[in-house]
Amino acid sequence: MSKPNILIVMVDQLNGTLFPDGPAPWLHAPNLAALAERSTRFANAYTASPLCAPGRASFMSGLLPSRTGVYDNAAEFPSSLPTYAHHLRRAGYYTALAGKMHFVGPDQLHGFEERLTTDIYPADFGWTPDYRKPGERIEWWYHNMGSVTGAGVAEITNQMEYDDAVAFEAEQKLYDLSRGHDARPWCLTVSFTHPHDPYVARQRFWDLYEGCEYLSPDVADLGYEAQDPHSKRIFDANDWRSFDITPQDINRARRAYFANISYLDEKIGGILDVLERTRQDAVVIFVSDHGDMLGERGLWFKMTFYEGSARVPLMIAAPGMEPGLVEAPVSTIDLCPTLCDLAGVDMSEVVPWTEGESLTPLGRGGTRISPVAMEYAAEASHSPLIALREGRWKYTNCAIDPEQLFDLAADPKELTNRAEDPACAEVLERFRRMAAARWDLERFDAEVRQSQACRWVVYEALRNGAHYPWDFQPLRDASNRYMRNHMDLNEVEENQRFPRGE
Repeated sequence: MSKPNILIVMVDQLNGTLFPDGPAPWLHAPNLAALAERSTRFANAYTASPLCAPGRASFMSGLLPSRTGVYDNAAEFPSSLPTYAHHLRRAGYYTALAGKMHFVGPDQLHGFEERLTTDIYPADFGWTPDYRKPGERIEWWYHNMGSVTGAGVAEITNQMEYDDAVAFEAEQKLYDLSRGHDARPWCLTVSFTHPHDPYVARQRFWDLYEGCEYLSPDVADLGYEAQDPHSKRIFDANDWRSFDITPQDINRARRAYFANISYLDEKIGGILDVLERTRQDAVVIFVSDHGDMLGERGLWFKMTFYEGSARVPLMIAAPGMEPGLVEAPVSTIDLCPTLCDLAGVDMSEVVPWTEGESLTPLGRGGTRISPVAMEYAAEASHSPLIALREGRWKYTNCAIDPEQLFDLAADPKELTNRAEDPACAEVLERFRRMAAARWDLERFDAEVRQSQACRWVVYEALRNGAHYPWDFQPLRDASNRYMRNHMDLNEVEENQRFPRGE
């Protein structure tokens, strides 16, 4: 079979509950709405881990964090783990990345033949949590509620500068691919950092949400004492006591977040427009690494298995996958085998160790019965947390916390924990058995602690004396761009033109 071109668009911290069937109608996102019309849309897609680096490593490899070792935002992604970029490249694809993937460690490619930008976050071990010091905040990098109190309008920010560059480089690469200098099929991953906080947007996108009726959370702040133990840890990690969050702050933060969805929609529309104008066919996948609680229950950002944080949008526009809505729960770890399936790439050599399942059967009317698994072992945790989503139920567990069991069909806001309800005893026991078969929580905890302790030693050592950073440095060979004297001008002008001779 011919191998299709593949365009993957990833965004950061986009709440999947806003995409029940494509973007919610009140969002100003016409390009994503148009993509949704031609896509298989997954209403219940979940991140493998609700934090950037762990979620992204799992998305790329098809493995949960307990298998990748990428437990948090400062854990090394091992070079020996195959990613979808390795699988496709091995099968003859050109693979490139524009934007964020939050690789930690000296390998900043992980199968991509080319990176078009640097990353927006550091590549070293400096953001390592420490289970030996429960409750200690790392002041220079932990989230705090300043992202909420500082929400508003700006024409340029650190993140806008980055995403403007990501979109530009992606469009330029699509133009370059259209010239036909490389006969290989291509896989281009374009990864934006919005709508991740800080909640700051450009005025013209901010103005789109004047009078928006969704600027307040559905579930008001429950208050610190009413929160479950892990949510209390998130409150503390976010330094909530140092900030007085007003209803106006909440409204402004949510408005900027929605505005940045529209900002992304424009960027994505530009990329899809270049694809169309250069007459290139491609599978298109749209996904986020994790969600954002957006003030629901008083929680912000991610780091929890509640729906706003754990659910992500997922749409796949591909030949052979029918446009329409799929309700079955799925995971971002399913995307690596899905990409290989769509490209006709054999993963049999690593299948015994993979955890994801191809989603292509669901796009052809198939069914899925296996549960979706999630893990979290990063900031605001003192021991690893795990979760399973099957059918209408979601189960969470942690060695130091009470179990949770939610009936998402009857209780979509997850306000009633049914773990102690005698009527749910049989359901709870089934989830306990499934979790026990999958996880050894004591071993998981020990492995996380070992990883953290080792990384703190290495980080402190490498910061002592001369420092060589692992951050990716995009290189441009100016001597082979545009017109130079070792080139024939006529050939340059002809070969760099698309279409030619018209």
